[in-house]
Amino acid sequence: MFDKLLVANRGEIALRVIRTARELEIPTVAVYADGDRAGVWVREADEAYALPGTSAAETYLDQAKLLAILERSGATAVHPGYGFLSENASFARAVEEAGKVFVGPPASAIEVMGDKISARVAAQAAGVAGVPGTTTPTTDPAEIVAFGDEHGWPVAIKAAFGGGGRGMRVVERPADAEAALESAQRESQAAFGRPECYLERYLVWPRHVEVQVFADAHGNALSLGERDCSCQRRHQKLVEESPAPGLSDEVRRAMGQAAVDVALACGYRGAGTVEFLYQDGEFYFLEMNTRLQVEHPVTEEVLGLDLVALQLAVAAGEPLPVRAEDLAPRGHAIECRLNAEDPAKGRFLPSPGTITRFDRADGPGVRTDAGYEAGDTVSQFFDNLVAKLVVWGPTREAARRRMLRALRETRIEGISTTIPAQVAILSHPDFAAVRHSTRWVEENLDLSEVSSPRTPAEATGSAPPAGSTSEGRQLREVEAEVDGRRYQVRLWVPATDPDPPVPRATGSRGADARPTARSAGGRPAPRAADGGGGTGDAAVTVPMQGTIVKVLVSPGDEVEVGQTVCVLEAMKMENAITAERAGIVKEVRVAPGDTVGGGDVVAVID
Repeated sequence: MFDKLLVANRGEIALRVIRTARELEIPTVAVYADGDRAGVWVREADEAYALPGTSAAETYLDQAKLLAILERSGATAVHPGYGFLSENASFARAVEEAGKVFVGPPASAIEVMGDKISARVAAQAAGVAGVPGTTTPTTDPAEIVAFGDEHGWPVAIKAAFGGGGRGMRVVERPADAEAALESAQRESQAAFGRPECYLERYLVWPRHVEVQVFADAHGNALSLGERDCSCQRRHQKLVEESPAPGLSDEVRRAMGQAAVDVALACGYRGAGTVEFLYQDGEFYFLEMNTRLQVEHPVTEEVLGLDLVALQLAVAAGEPLPVRAEDLAPRGHAIECRLNAEDPAKGRFLPSPGTITRFDRADGPGVRTDAGYEAGDTVSQFFDNLVAKLVVWGPTREAARRRMLRALRETRIEGISTTIPAQVAILSHPDFAAVRHSTRWVEENLDLSEVSSPRTPAEATGSAPPAGSTSEGRQLREVEAEVDGRRYQVRLWVPATDPDPPVPRATGSRGADARPTARSAGGRPAPRAADGGGGTGDAAVTVPMQGTIVKVLVSPGDEVEVGQTVCVLEAMKMENAITAERAGIVKEVRVAPGDTVGGGDVVAVID
């Protein structure tokens, strides 16, 4: 099929692709940022190459570095995973121009569907109606106000070149338009390398239903069924299931046919997902994701297919090995995204750090796709998905009960996770009765008593395995980088006490290395415990490690309780840091671009 496959991604999706490639006897090449060198996907690949840097822009979004590794490694194909460059037409075209195979749709299809604005136009041309929205990029807050006045509030601002809820903001009123647009553009630029955004009417109580489609280069296209992804926070999915419950057979068939029509209209090839909003018996085209989805395992479990294997077959020019009449959906599957977030009081604050314990659930019908192990560090610089927990059951109710059992069996310590919130979701009668929507988690689900305490992060790990000693020496296995390529070698070294245990880092810092906030003048900013200018409510502190992207107050400003003082970006999400007391800003200790750690003081209020 392919002589060698470069996996241009990280974490669980990189490992997911590597596993299927291994079953198909395709050698794999992994890439890694500075803090990812000990990542499980790096260890499992046949070869691995360094992407020097820490941020996404310096590493997994750097096309030049990836193309150089593609050439140097001798790989004949690239699998982009999801996120990063998976929906980047220029990268797909550059891979093709290098004489290699991009495991995904042709660049022309990505240009049509990867840009959410042109996707709306293409869907309309295919006879598939979308949610009322704009078909040109929005750059002026006045456009948002005019759109809201015409179509009704609230209004959704969405990233034109991304997905997964990144770069999406909901504007409830005209006064919020300017700040929301700026925030959406910043997050879109950071996540996808493009800042363009567009507008849509925000439906009041919809469900998010998506259809998995596949097409080959021989004119064949089919729907592999639908998934419901309505349980969301910050417009990002927490729980997904297949098939979507509560749809009539007529709607199910019509939605599947609409998805196939959209794919055929843009000359699609490979795996894609056509997303719809469903409300009051009607469905509306939302967007098409021109890649493999995070939640693809629920479709695999229901159909008994390996979607990555299908991707590779289609990319190699083979016709689709399955036909619509061959599909025999069976039972029900549910997936929970286990994210490094603290869901206490519904805030879902990012929780980077070192995982000190990771016990996976087991038993019939349970699957865990993880990109981390105990001892790995979840970095502030990348997406906070730790693992995907997937269960299958003969009925939806059986799958729901099995998922609750599996969630309670899963033990992750050292970081906070979304597991307590997902237990609350799966236990709620609204979810069991399919009364939820995309707004249900944030507006109806009571998470006031939910907590996910972070246990003290302890250094874990072990020295490299040692062999027998001889004449004062011992055989040890170590990792080395030679000209950017990772090697694992065995060396005879002096027999000494093993090195102190250190955590494996799949972020940029170990468990105890926390960045220091710096003021605009470059001086370290005192922590709350330092007593440098105020304590308690007078000191505005950040709850987590991250980067300051915007400061909204200056010394001398008057602030109210709950007013945003600055915006912190952590794990590709923006978080508003607010004042806990009213008063006058006495001191601001950070500037945009500063890195901060949990507990750092960013401002002092008199």
